[in-house]
Amino acid sequence: MVTAAIWLSFAFALGLFMRVLGLPPLVGYLAAGFILHDYGYESNELLAEVAHAGVLLLLFSVGLKLHLKNLLRTEVLAGSLLHMVISVAFFALLLTQFSGLDMNAVLLISLALSFSSTVVAAKVLESKRELRAFHGRVAIGILIVQDLVAVAVLSVASGDAPSPWAFSLFGFFLLRPLLYKLLDISGHGELVVLYGLMVALVLGGSSFEHLGLSSELGALLLGVILADHKRAQQLSNSLWGLKEVFLVGFFLQIGLYGQPTMAILEQALLINLALVFKALLFFAVLLLFRLRARSAFLAGLSLASYSEFGLIVASLGVSQGLLSQEWLVLLAVTVALSFALSAPLNRHAHELYEHIAAFLHRFESKQHHPDDEPVTVGNSRVVVMGMGRVGTGAYDELTSHGYSAIGLDSDPDKAVMHRRDGRRVLYADAEDPAFWNQLNLSGVELILLTLPELEAKLMSIRQLRKLGFPGTVGATALFSEDIEPLNTTGADVVYNYYDGVGIGLVRLSLEKHKGATAGKAEA
Repeated sequence: MVTAAIWLSFAFALGLFMRVLGLPPLVGYLAAGFILHDYGYESNELLAEVAHAGVLLLLFSVGLKLHLKNLLRTEVLAGSLLHMVISVAFFALLLTQFSGLDMNAVLLISLALSFSSTVVAAKVLESKRELRAFHGRVAIGILIVQDLVAVAVLSVASGDAPSPWAFSLFGFFLLRPLLYKLLDISGHGELVVLYGLMVALVLGGSSFEHLGLSSELGALLLGVILADHKRAQQLSNSLWGLKEVFLVGFFLQIGLYGQPTMAILEQALLINLALVFKALLFFAVLLLFRLRARSAFLAGLSLASYSEFGLIVASLGVSQGLLSQEWLVLLAVTVALSFALSAPLNRHAHELYEHIAAFLHRFESKQHHPDDEPVTVGNSRVVVMGMGRVGTGAYDELTSHGYSAIGLDSDPDKAVMHRRDGRRVLYADAEDPAFWNQLNLSGVELILLTLPELEAKLMSIRQLRKLGFPGTVGATALFSEDIEPLNTTGADVVYNYYDGVGIGLVRLSLEKHKGATAGKAEA
């Protein structure tokens, strides 16, 4: 218990220190492991179990976000595989010249270095509210394809002969209705967390491992089975904290493998120079698939890191005797440094792009990707931004009174659903500066901001006033404290719809009561 307390204290202290410096806390967890190893601490069975659970929950979470139709897009599937093939060849060429490793070890390390960090990229995009922007969706799709390759490598490299009953595990797809039903009745409290742990660690992990298949593959597969459930995102959110805590164990365990020497630090710095090549290659590949320079630049920069999955693959190489622990320590330091470099660069990605935009535009294709084209609102007089329940109600009310309206939403699947229902709705991300730069609002008289996030509404108002929009801007307020900043920023009308719910309930109830009273009087 004392050892666990020391691990937790060091991990928290160094993770907090890195956060204060503006770096990912993961860098601090690795550093904590290095320092503890220097004081004579070693990994044990408890930490190994926690670390393994973190990896399985990470893969399960990846599976929950895995929609095959998004992966089958050319820029995602072909782009990620093309980048990976070129990257592996590049790193393999360097390693054969300077490392002295055999070819199996060279290929394993080259593959590990070709991956980008899912954790870092997702957190960077989420912090900038760009996960649903076009470049964010492309980046996440590429990361998922890389993760699938990593899982396949883990499964093959484990070397365990599967049981003759192994293929029966794919019968979980037949149990999807039962798994869906169990998730539905698990509620919203601790039961849904226990459900997620059971599915990821027991059904996905232990059952696959028991029959000679990769537990990592099992966790991912069970996530895929549940990905289309309406509560998949909620399940992922419920497990997020546990997954992050368990992954601390994984990074601590990697750090406890050894203390980095000055030579290892120098080598890690040299390997990180290759991140320039990695980012430029992503930029070139995405331009090849007709993305705008801005989208390709932002996606490429978010993917310019080395991956925690690379460490998982490398740790398997150590367990299989392909790599020494010194190589794992080197890769751990390399990954930590890439996190430290990637975070500040991505924080200022838009400013960096503005400085070099004129140069990068020379490399754009004249024909843009369909999802990357500017939004045209046509002859619409009213624009509704944010087509959730409130936005949909506003759109339907406007069109029922004869107004020419168009809806915009940052969720492409939601836009498709609305078009199927007969509404004019397009994909557009209000938090994408390029969207505002290319938006033509001539003829538009009214814009309704029904976006869920306050910051997105404030940014939209600022952009509209910057463009000199002469019409009326209305916005919804989720909380009463949101009203003042919306008014101050420049909204003409602000409506707190929670206040309106009470008014609407009273009106409907009084109408019902009067109708019932009148009916009794007539009787």
